[in-house]
Amino acid sequence: MEVGSVLNFLENKNILITGATGFLAKIFLEKILRVQPNVKKFYLLLRANDAKSASQRLNNEILGKDLFRLLKEKMGANFNSLAAEKLTVVAGDISREDLGLKDANLREEMLSNLDVIINLAATTNFDERYDIALGLNTMGAKHVLNFAKQCTKLKIFVHVSTAYVSGERGGLILESPYQMGETLNGTTGLDIDNEARLTEEKLKELQAEEANEATITLAMKDFGIKRAKVHGWPNTYVFTKAMGEMLLEHLKENTNVIIVRPTIVTSTFKEPFSGWVEGIRTIDSLAVGYGKGKLTCFLGDLKATVDLIPADFVVNAIAVAMAAHANQRNENIPIYHVGSSVRNPIRYLELQDYGFNYFTNKPWIGKDGKPVKVGRVLILNNMASFRRYMTLRYLLVLKGLELVNTAFCQYFQGMYLDLNRKINFVFRLVELYRPYLFFKGIFDDINTERLRLAARESGSEIDVFYFDPKSINWEDYFMNVHIPGVVKYVFK
Repeated sequence: MEVGSVLNFLENKNILITGATGFLAKIFLEKILRVQPNVKKFYLLLRANDAKSASQRLNNEILGKDLFRLLKEKMGANFNSLAAEKLTVVAGDISREDLGLKDANLREEMLSNLDVIINLAATTNFDERYDIALGLNTMGAKHVLNFAKQCTKLKIFVHVSTAYVSGERGGLILESPYQMGETLNGTTGLDIDNEARLTEEKLKELQAEEANEATITLAMKDFGIKRAKVHGWPNTYVFTKAMGEMLLEHLKENTNVIIVRPTIVTSTFKEPFSGWVEGIRTIDSLAVGYGKGKLTCFLGDLKATVDLIPADFVVNAIAVAMAAHANQRNENIPIYHVGSSVRNPIRYLELQDYGFNYFTNKPWIGKDGKPVKVGRVLILNNMASFRRYMTLRYLLVLKGLELVNTAFCQYFQGMYLDLNRKINFVFRLVELYRPYLFFKGIFDDINTERLRLAARESGSEIDVFYFDPKSINWEDYFMNVHIPGVVKYVFK
């Protein structure tokens, strides 16, 4: 494999980014505008009713973010003219055919000019409604591919998936493509068209029953988890992402496609500055709960490896892979795992220590103005111990409250229902995250390592497009970059 200059490749290119308001999409956009301002144009696809609301989302949810601070300082008064010249916002929806484009002239402009498509649009919610997840993560991938096939000068289509399409598999997980109908548990009969039909039938059934929106939402969430487990996946998110990959492999024909599978994406390591993060990402919910004194126990295997990768590493890997594969044709889609578990592993045990040390030295100030004192949390290393803990701490209390409520003629009904709802919510969350808290897999990254070596040998801007996890000192990163970033951008 040869990797030429990434900066040269990007010059004068027209790039479509779907899911443009997402975390990785924004970081990719900022990076390229900063290091290669001679990129021709970005088409930014985002959900909006019309061009005006799409433009508002561009300003509020993308350019208005602190992430663009460095670029604005660098460009000064020229930033607005750069944005006006380089950015075209596109109101659309990948869950619809032809990306839901309403502007025929803009559609033709894109089909004639696009060099690169990067599909970052997805729902990453583990507990998403099945109809929504299927529309975005599965059929959305197909719709973007169909659009790519119509582009007359397209050089590459990059689809960003997740390493966890592997499900709960243990051991070394290879960078292998999914074939149509493949399952994780050996079942037969996985048919994506049939999944769409079943989903439609389920919705019609609920609507015929005149179910309210909350009931429909919960039923469709449960239906997604049920369908995922039939074929061996633990949740709707990874199941629908895996089916999206199957469609790409099956339907790509002559389209030049690569798939990038990041692991758990964390705050920026270095660029545009250290520690930028947005929203409560997977492991950050633990940091927020712990720092605020609300996390009293942890369910999981502290000796298990947790595969983390900073967001700027993912973005840089996308850029290098894109340049390396432009104008190439492969029989099977090249897959790139972008993670750390092979080359620089970290365990939950280390994360626990970093959190304790950080919040002991720099405690969060609570609403009462006093510092929140943190301690060592109770470790529950299997589901049986978690159920015992919940029974002793909450379920017996709930049972007692139920008896008191009955004796007092439903006087405590509101309190009983509230506690019952919270306990059910906790059990649902635990069931969703359990596969990852006890995850035994290690993500092989031999393709990604070959990409790194090729980039290093060609000397092609490895200091600009860095993505070697061995360069990360995890203790320094968590103590001085990630946890301070979560505190600054996520804690409320």
